Amino acid sequence: MTISLPGFDIKRWKTYADWRLLIFLLLFINVRIPFKIVALLFVYLTQFNFRFGFKLRNTRIPLFYLLVFPIAIIAAIINQNFINLYYIPVFGWALLCWTMAILAVHQVKLMVDKTDAETIYRTLIIFFVINAIFSAVNLIHIIWIIKSINPYAYMGMHQRYFINTGDDVMGVSFDLSSTNAVMCAFGVFYFIYKRNLAMMIVCMSTLVLTYSNLITVLFLLILAFIFIFRTTRSQKSMIVVALMIYIISMAKISPQNGKYLNEVTASALRENRPEKQITTVNSTSANTNSLLSRDERRSKFAQHYLDSLSVIKARREKLSELEKKIKGLPLTDHGRLYIPEPNTHFAEFYNIGEMTPDRQQLIDCIAIHWAQLPLCHIEPFRPTLPGKITGAAQTFDYLVAHPLQSITGLGAGNFSSKIAFRAAGAGIRGDYPKNYIYINPAFMRNHFDLYLSFFSKNAEFRSVRNNPYSTYDQMLSEYGILGLLALIIFYIGFFARHYRKFSYGLPIIMMVGGIFFLDYWFEQLSVLVLFELMLFLNIKETTTSDLKTKTTVPEELAYA
Repeated sequence: MTISLPGFDIKRWKTYADWRLLIFLLLFINVRIPFKIVALLFVYLTQFNFRFGFKLRNTRIPLFYLLVFPIAIIAAIINQNFINLYYIPVFGWALLCWTMAILAVHQVKLMVDKTDAETIYRTLIIFFVINAIFSAVNLIHIIWIIKSINPYAYMGMHQRYFINTGDDVMGVSFDLSSTNAVMCAFGVFYFIYKRNLAMMIVCMSTLVLTYSNLITVLFLLILAFIFIFRTTRSQKSMIVVALMIYIISMAKISPQNGKYLNEVTASALRENRPEKQITTVNSTSANTNSLLSRDERRSKFAQHYLDSLSVIKARREKLSELEKKIKGLPLTDHGRLYIPEPNTHFAEFYNIGEMTPDRQQLIDCIAIHWAQLPLCHIEPFRPTLPGKITGAAQTFDYLVAHPLQSITGLGAGNFSSKIAFRAAGAGIRGDYPKNYIYINPAFMRNHFDLYLSFFSKNAEFRSVRNNPYSTYDQMLSEYGILGLLALIIFYIGFFARHYRKFSYGLPIIMMVGGIFFLDYWFEQLSVLVLFELMLFLNIKETTTSDLKTKTTVPEELAYA
């Protein structure tokens, strides 16, 4: 017996989308580990299958996931990491993350294989609509708190929101806003190639609400690339619409973010110019006049006199220019000079200087480990490079000085990873039991010291560009050259070999190659599962279209 309501057909809606896939995505992308575990339990109970299909050739899922386990074990043995018992839970947590990633990608591949592309397409529409609704709720909640329609321009509450409002637009992940931004970027690319203007606008509008500057810059560069090389006329029109949404948001909703981005870019590109040197006259030069003849002294006096006149003339010209500028200054109604308000997008206007709990925790951690943190000793702190670039240099310098460790790395959680920061007990990337704090000495003197030196300071230093987070850095430092090669060849290469056939898969894989510089995405266990779903789907679509072509075109014409 089928229950039917006016306008509602259960059978139709049951097959409208892959609801199991949707539930899995919504649970697994959530930042909380218990939600991820529930997602895996749910999907394996409803689709019990452990045939992963790892092969050296034509492997079913990326061989990279299998290779990280022996590399991590060998690195831990070579570096004698297990001598410190506090390392065991760190190592176990790292392997658990990789295990969950394997379990997730296996189920995603199964669902793509068993479900038609049209059903997955509708499932992704529902997913991105739900994410947009959650993001809108985040924004409405902020509006309710501040009682202002535009929190991006709201300067009350010591600018708790204002330019930082996008950080609280987290979507279904309940994680960093950058996670939401990356997912929305995937959605924009996907719906551009699917020619779904409405859903493209939904994803683009959600993306701009996060105002994740580095993610947005990378996204815009890739958008420009596909506009020039890999899109049709109708798709180019959709890209223009996406750009207009971004421009309008910057101009009308949060112009401060545009100013901040310009300031960051200018400060990063600004060269250190040498100060003007003041030339001093040698005390012995005055005595040379006595050695000159009478005509020579007259000539020199005349030269000085003419130079003095030119200096006086130049000063008068400057004074006249200054008078013109003064006369051109705007005046108030009372005849006083109008002084414009300060540019409040600068960091010194973010708060009143009060100590936040997270910053205080970092300062307390510095006090505990003061002797082992050389960068934190530097006062005044005036870094010449962003922390992310300095972090990459630290990794390179350390591995050059320790060539044996460069092969398999220092071991999981020992130099550059989410678990390394978390296990330090400073409240970075989550809480950790105080009785089990673990900090590798190499991590302490490099990335940990670097992070504390930036993020314990004022707001102007606490920026994404100054943290050393990077997937490439993680694989090189903790899994060595073997780990980095495994990432490039057996993960990125696993998908990139199909690049000639990709449609939306090409900009998405370019996006992932870029965001690997910005965070530890494998440990996030969030956006990569969506990336893998879309890439598997694009491979399936192109393979299916190739098979249809081969079956409809005669063999002698197919190879003509």
